[in-house]
Amino acid sequence: MGPMSEASLPDDLVAAFQTEGQPVRGRLARLGPAVDEILRAHDYPEPVANLLGEACALAALVGSNLKFEGRLIVQAQGDGPVRYVVADYDTSGGLRGYCRFDAEKVAQASAGFVRPGAKTLLGEGVFIMTIDQGEDMERYQGVTQVEGETLALCAEQYFSQSEQTPTRVRLAVGQADLGEGLHWRAGGMLIQYVAEDAARGSTAEAWTQAQALLETLGEDELIDPSLSSNDLLFRLFHENGVRVFGSTPLHAFCRCNEDRIVSVLSSFSAEERADMIEPDGQIHVTCEYCSKVYSVEPGALERAEA
Repeated sequence: MGPMSEASLPDDLVAAFQTEGQPVRGRLARLGPAVDEILRAHDYPEPVANLLGEACALAALVGSNLKFEGRLIVQAQGDGPVRYVVADYDTSGGLRGYCRFDAEKVAQASAGFVRPGAKTLLGEGVFIMTIDQGEDMERYQGVTQVEGETLALCAEQYFSQSEQTPTRVRLAVGQADLGEGLHWRAGGMLIQYVAEDAARGSTAEAWTQAQALLETLGEDELIDPSLSSNDLLFRLFHENGVRVFGSTPLHAFCRCNEDRIVSVLSSFSAEERADMIEPDGQIHVTCEYCSKVYSVEPGALERAEA
């Protein structure tokens, strides 16, 4: 086993790794309290929570590889029971996300024995990854069709089309009881093939082997709180060795605040804002991401515009 620079690799962390002497690099994400906070902020049906958990794990896996300050946004939208799912990762390790869905149609899609996945929930639609480097930089966006019952398959297709980088992804979401009731957990692993060069020669066999090892990775292992990331990597790659060379802590974080809410409300006309006033004399706005409710006094908007 190659040396591991990160001793414990706890929950809510993405670790980057490389198989020793082979052209395969990857990242492993394990999410506990962070994804639990994101999913508990809404009363999502279980299949919808699963889809959003996958999006959060995927955003962390891909976003943690950004080499600049910014954001990576994973989203998918379609004409199915779930109209929209989005997970937003920023390079400080902050994660947030939400789904828009039709509860009745989700219930109908969930009537069978198999939990409905991405294609069933989203229907005909698109999967989008957006890299946002800030206000002064142009966004980069890649789009592919929603295919398959997990967002992992969408991501593999995205990398094949947009970056021509052979990539495999596994994602898992579930609930575990750590003695305090059920809590959501999510996990993911992404491996990529580093292009062969003159020094390495042909490395296709190593990539084939790495993919075969990934196929042995069970969803239960990715979210098992009793299985450490170190032990998981060792189980998969001990034959050749694996080196962990960096990690990023993850946390649930929403960018909503009162100033942003006031700014949004100020974009409406006085007549529109008058219609928003509720019986207590306030305008109430609920953040789509974290479900925090803001109460804004109409007079504060007028003073902000003065």
